[in-house]
Amino acid sequence: MRCHKKLPVGIDNFEKIRKNNFYYVDKTGLIRDLLERWAEVNLITRPRRFGKTLNMSMLKCFFEIGSDKMLFDDLEITEEQELCEAYMGKYPVIFLSLKGVIGETFPVARSMMCAEIKREAMRFQNLLESNHLTQFDKKMMIQLLNDEMDDAVLMNSLRMLSTLLQKHYEQNVILLIDEYDVPLDKAYEFGFYNKMVELIRNLFGQVLKGNDSLYFAVLTGCLRISKESIFTGLNNFKILSITDVRFDEYFGFTNQEVKRMLSYYQLDDHYMTLKEWYNGYHFGEADVYCPWDVTSYCDALCENPLLEPQAYWMNTSSNSIVKKFIQKAGKATQREIESLIEGKTIPKRIRQDLTYNELDTSIENLWSVLFTTGYLTQRKKINRDQYELEIPNLEIREIFVNQIQEWFQETALKDKGRVSKFCNSFKEGKEKEIEIEFNSYLMKTISIRDTFVKKTRKENFYHGLLLGLLSHEEEWIITSNAETGEGYSDILIEIEEENIGIIIEVKYAENGKFDNACKAAIEQIHQLHYVEKLKAEQIEKIFVYGIACYKKHCKVVKQQL
Repeated sequence: MRCHKKLPVGIDNFEKIRKNNFYYVDKTGLIRDLLERWAEVNLITRPRRFGKTLNMSMLKCFFEIGSDKMLFDDLEITEEQELCEAYMGKYPVIFLSLKGVIGETFPVARSMMCAEIKREAMRFQNLLESNHLTQFDKKMMIQLLNDEMDDAVLMNSLRMLSTLLQKHYEQNVILLIDEYDVPLDKAYEFGFYNKMVELIRNLFGQVLKGNDSLYFAVLTGCLRISKESIFTGLNNFKILSITDVRFDEYFGFTNQEVKRMLSYYQLDDHYMTLKEWYNGYHFGEADVYCPWDVTSYCDALCENPLLEPQAYWMNTSSNSIVKKFIQKAGKATQREIESLIEGKTIPKRIRQDLTYNELDTSIENLWSVLFTTGYLTQRKKINRDQYELEIPNLEIREIFVNQIQEWFQETALKDKGRVSKFCNSFKEGKEKEIEIEFNSYLMKTISIRDTFVKKTRKENFYHGLLLGLLSHEEEWIITSNAETGEGYSDILIEIEEENIGIIIEVKYAENGKFDNACKAAIEQIHQLHYVEKLKAEQIEKIFVYGIACYKKHCKVVKQQL
């Protein structure tokens, strides 16, 4: 399919999108609302991949002196003529992104911070020729252009730059700091959190407190870090988190915006699939989709309209917070996870002002982190800080399922003797031993028993658990979803040294009807001739297994050919 406008997959530069004929979902109403609901310092927190950087780039293009006003032609903000005349292209803008400050040691991270500030200062080298600045002012500017800055210069750098810009342009400065919490996240991960907190507290404190050169500032990030940790003494501070109504529709795509995009690309038939996979986030009072997912999937569909949805958001992060959550979960929390996967809600008290030092000190704090980072969303507010939480969509559900499978495999494989005995039962045709042991494993993991997904996806969960256990046998040739006969067998195993072949078909036993599911599994193996591949390779002993699973139970049926 040939589409008129390109889709901006991975592009978060507003100017590039507007100048290069990319499809743009109009979020310029944010400009009006920021000015009408004015605060000197605004902190906006949203999960990753929800358009924070693109919106910050848009703000820069709107306010900055010398910007191209044509970038906003036909966009919503141009309907506000008086506002545009008063504000468009009228302010010096400092735009600092901290997403690249990810060093593994404090000296490296500090150097990267200096480099980011220097890079931004280099945009204003014309200040060295300014008639409005003194020689002393210009010496300050030169310090900002050095490769390395001493602590005093670094911590005062943004305030110094704002003062110099205000003097030169005779206009107060707008400050935009994107992904402010990334350096803190990495510092916590690599063990120098307190040093980074001190650096950022001083850097932000100098530029945001009592700065007469500042008109207003906008900061974005994933987490709202405790005010006492970073933003000490800021009384001019407005926090706009995922529970706030203000600006709720500007980060993420609304249902109407998704429908409009699908219609433009003639993909209307995919609406329900996108809704199930990528919708479900509830910010303030707005229901929104993840923009990264919608844009990526629509772009892929333009090339292949038959493509199945992918977990695009999942593939942009390690999702380590979910893994850590599952590892810490006791029996009660495991039951709550099962309810979430089932499509139910869980009432939880949410703290949105944690410090990084507190994030994983308790399972209750991890609930809050999962909520603020987009792995869970709110169905409704119960009271001041309690919410009904749920998994927003199929993609996030898949993240939980994948992490459960990884956790199960890591836990189970610690007992190598037990796993080896379980695997050997398959080559020895001991179906009862397989059934007893797999039931025992299932009792210790987090089960899925939901109506949230199709039957095939429930089968995939058990398939994944079983495959993880069988992978213990490194000398076995194990193939998942192998093309055999007239279809694809779930698991095909060849044990060359013993000339043994094994075929396993896993079925989800609806309503606990294990006999019916086992029978269907065996019949499928024969009807689709899965054994033909093994016979063609002259395998002498072939076992076929039908394994039916439901909740935390299974039944195993065997045939030997």
